[in-house]
Amino acid sequence: MYPEEMVKPMREELTLAGFQELYTAEDVEQALAKSGTTLVVVNSVCGCAARNARPGARFSLDNDKKPDQIVTVFAGVDREAVNAAREKMFPFPPSSPCMALFKDGELVHMLERHHIEGHPAEVIAENLKEAYNQNC
Repeated sequence: MYPEEMVKPMREELTLAGFQELYTAEDVEQALAKSGTTLVVVNSVCGCAARNARPGARFSLDNDKKPDQIVTVFAGVDREAVNAAREKMFPFPPSSPCMALFKDGELVHMLERHHIEGHPAEVIAENLKEAYNQNC
């Protein structure tokens, strides 16, 4: 478990952009039970989360079509919520960071770590925008 003072600025990078933090399995269940679209970002302390994932998720919101709700769980911190989110991302193996778009509770788009690591935030944002345009 990472110390809260270490992850606080990493959390805020998404929450200040409007992402709702989920801490429990029940939080995840409730978020994904809502109708419409939900972007789930599995946040992480790693460098690719800082350079690519979090900025890419934020940049993706600059689009005409966007998810109805945007939420985040933090790997290595919010274990219960992360495990619940990852169960919903089956058949994809656990990875962090990662991003998943759900429509009416069903997974419709997934970005695994290997889609994020080494790819500029702008490319990640464009990938998500395409998913929003198709599903939102």
